[in-house]
Amino acid sequence: MRIVIICEGKTEQAFKSCLHEFLKSKLGASQKMPKLVFDVHNGSIPSGDKLQRVVTRLLSDSKNPADAVIALTDVYPGFSNADAAKTQMRQDVGNQTAFYPHVAQHDFEAWLLPFWDRIQKLAGRTAAPWGSNPETVNHGNPPAHRLMKLFEEGKCRDSYKKPRDAGRILLNADLTVAIQACPELKALVNTILNLCDPSKVIP
Repeated sequence: MRIVIICEGKTEQAFKSCLHEFLKSKLGASQKMPKLVFDVHNGSIPSGDKLQRVVTRLLSDSKNPADAVIALTDVYPGFSNADAAKTQMRQDVGNQTAFYPHVAQHDFEAWLLPFWDRIQKLAGRTAAPWGSNPETVNHGNPPAHRLMKLFEEGKCRDSYKKPRDAGRILLNADLTVAIQACPELKALVNTILNLCDPSKVIP
């Protein structure tokens, strides 16, 4: 199973290793383990006709066609909510059953918030978590912006940088913790598991 994930570059750098290790723990090193390929775009992922062309190209590649294509985008700042983002991507691509739209709500950093102890340690600052549900953190002041401020005010004396700090937060982390706290992350992971081995889908 060859699965291509369309995403922005910094997300790929931060998330790829942790996702791979989690899937390996669920699927083992068997033939059910997918080959994950990240189709990286600088900044936001394509939209409109361009997204449709990218998905079609990945699925019909003469040398290495994808069995499935997942698009992963942030809700913030382009959409009002997760459903609106997924609906728009589905409309952009059209009637393609091998395409799966997914989102991080409100941005990728929401999926880091369940690892609050690690965040505080790296930032060098003690603070109360921003609510019990990471994916409902204020749309007008999303997790990425809040992490930047937390790091800048902490003893680390630097701002939050996704490729560096998200990777450190997720290093050897149990992704199950974030999956159980973040429904959109669970949906993404379950799409992959369902494609590879439906018996491993997380309830």
